[in-house]
Amino acid sequence: MKLAQNAVLVLIDFQKGFSEPVWGARNNPDAEGNAARLLAGWRDAGGLVSHVRHESLQAASPLAGAGADWIAELAPRKGEAVFEKHVNSAFIGTGLQDWLHRHDTAALVVAGLTTPHCVSTTCRMAANLGFEVTLAHDACAAFDSTADTSWCPDAPRLSPQQVHDMAVSHLHGEFVTARSTSAIICDV
Repeated sequence: MKLAQNAVLVLIDFQKGFSEPVWGARNNPDAEGNAARLLAGWRDAGGLVSHVRHESLQAASPLAGAGADWIAELAPRKGEAVFEKHVNSAFIGTGLQDWLHRHDTAALVVAGLTTPHCVSTTCRMAANLGFEVTLAHDACAAFDSTADTSWCPDAPRLSPQQVHDMAVSHLHGEFVTARSTSAIICDV
């Protein structure tokens, strides 16, 4: 499978605040490393990159203040697009969609945190807006705190891996094509 020539890499919420213990246990400790490999390959190929970060409006949030800062290996370089959001979707209130249209983009490659929230919401909305979306599933991660089973006392607690796998499974085939970082890099 070859990526569309004008595909854009969209990196979502690779921020320092996601290292805070409040999030709980996490799957895929290699997500940032895989995203960094993907970013390096994308930059080497001269591809367009956009960085999206969550700027929480709640002062106590791990994604406010210094927690909103990029992690070093995935920080934007001069000239790369940066969008700040206050909700889960990278398209709401950011200008991302207009920027993609100005660059005649039809396809996205997405990686980020967290799989069931901002990544999923952005992928679903991108597909609904008509973009072809590839999800770098191993350049994403989920936390156990993102699966609230309090609504049903009999529901089992989901592991971070189960949360991630479920989110990717719901996306693949309908909203995205889920692929590994290595497979995507081969097509860049």
